Formats: sequence, structure tokens, C-alpha cells
Amino acid sequence: DFGVAFDGDADRCFFVDDDGEFVPGDFVTALFAEAILKKQPDPKIIYDVRASWAVPETILRAGGEPLVNRVGHAFIKQRMREEQAVFAGEVSGHYYFRDFSQADSGVIPFLLMLELISERNTALSEIVRPFRETYFITGELNTPVPDVGAKLKELEERFGPDGKVGHLDGLSVDAEGWHMNVRPSNTEPLLRLNLEARSRELMERKRDEVLEVIRS
Repeated sequence: DFGVAFDGDADRCFFVDDDGEFVPGDFVTALFAEAILKKQPDPKIIYDVRASWAVPETILRAGGEPLVNRVGHAFIKQRMREEQAVFAGEVSGHYYFRDFSQADSGVIPFLLMLELISERNTALSEIVRPFRETYFITGELNTPVPDVGAKLKELEERFGPDGKVGHLDGLSVDAEGWHMNVRPSNTEPLLRLNLEARSRELMERKRDEVLEVIRS
């Protein structure tokens, strides 16, 4: 029905569907948010700045309040306590639960996925099909750069005029039909790009434009 893989200490988990296709963490976050909102009256759910539009749009449709946050378990857990958020999900496969002391777990999402598929009695590939047909994401693309700060400035000058600019975590640009986040690695001289568009053609075109600037 689906596959699951845990990381070394089992605080993260990753899913593949019944066709063996990887299910991105932001799509999983959206599915869990929808399921949790059916059970919990508390609407606040946290997601990270890299995530697909699938996450906030699904949360809003389910009657929740999406709260964007910077990446990292320390920041996520602190925000959950401040907001009394019921759930948080990161693209990287970390899923946090208020009823689990705001901690992340790999086992709880595994059980939630079992429950979700059992209740819907539908293949996971069918459940995520609307996301795959609506939201076209690059996944995280990492590029070594000699001067992270200078490159972020160059990216903002080039793409900032296209839309709304944010600096919550690295550089974010929300434009018409597409958006991106570019953030520096905490441990290496890398820039990490996550980009999404409403069509595959636009995603690929903007991905290539941004990567050309990063790699130039």
C-alpha cells in the first residue's frame, strides 16, 4: 500500500506510494494537517518556509490557520509552544505533535498514514494525485557558492522585483504563479533552492533561471 523509511534515530520518516514514487514532505504535511484538523478544534498548524503552497492552501480549506516558520527543530518547537499549535511539519520529514510534547517522531506519522489510507480506502498515489497535478516543486537543489551573502543579494536584485520578498529564513520571493526560497546551509558554503510553480513548464523555466544566477 505504501512504503516508509526512517532516519537513523527514527525522528523522521519518508513515504513512497503504492507505485514506489516518493511523496514529498510538504505533501505529507498537507495530508496530516487535513486529517488532524478533522479531529482537533485547534486550528494553528506550523509549516516551514520551504514548503509547497499545498500546505497553507490545504490548511485553509480544512478550516485551519497556517503559520509559516523558519527551518529547524529548535525554532519549530519554540513557535509551537508560543502558539499552542497542534501540529507542525517540515519538508525534511520532521513532523511535530503538541500531544507529544511538541517533539518530532517518525513512528506517529507512520501510524497516521496507516490510519489515513485505512479510512479513505484509497491508494496513496490517488490521494496525492491532486497535489502532484496542481503543485510543481523542484525539491531541494544544493549548490556550492564562494560568497553566500553576495549571491543572496544578487538573487534579490534579480528576482525581488517579480514579487513579494521575505527574509524569514534566507531569501523568499512570492511571485505570480511561482515562488522560491533560497537559504544558506548552516554547515557548508551552500545555497539550498526550493522553488514551486503552478505549471511544470513555469517551474522548470524559473528553476533554470534561478540556478543560472546561483551558479554563475
